[in-house]
Amino acid sequence: MPRELLLLRHAKSDWDSDVASDFERPLAKRGKNDAPKVGSWLYREGLVPDHVVSSPATRARQTAIKVCKRLDFKKRRIVWDAEIYEAGVTNLLDVLARCPNEAAIVLLVGHNPGLEELLLYLVGEEIERSADGKLLPTATVARLEMPDDWSRLDPGSAHLISITRPR
Repeated sequence: MPRELLLLRHAKSDWDSDVASDFERPLAKRGKNDAPKVGSWLYREGLVPDHVVSSPATRARQTAIKVCKRLDFKKRRIVWDAEIYEAGVTNLLDVLARCPNEAAIVLLVGHNPGLEELLLYLVGEEIERSADGKLLPTATVARLEMPDDWSRLDPGSAHLISITRPR
């Protein structure tokens, strides 16, 4: 069975919150509603990950927990990797290289622009953007068929199966 990578951009964050830093920004009401819907959709599609790795930034953490709850994936099994926050392609490839070899489906929860850059690197082709020009708006899942080795991901080595927005 081929491996799959699910790239999930965190759900909508609350720009009006009174937090001290971007890292601490929580989910907005819409984000709190969208994240469980994403988890339910993944479950219905049979896309329950073997491994989940997420940015520890508050909005990504909240997204990962809400999604995983709907997938019956225990919160304590989520890997919180600080390298994902503000990461570029090289950092995200390092994160993926640390995924267990036996993981057939990996869910990576993170941020833009890094996730979009990773998607374009892995697919290696121009991807049609929606009318708003965004590739991965908040709470969007990109599903990719991946090579057999998480540590050897060359440009264009993946195949885009789908991009699914929460609405």
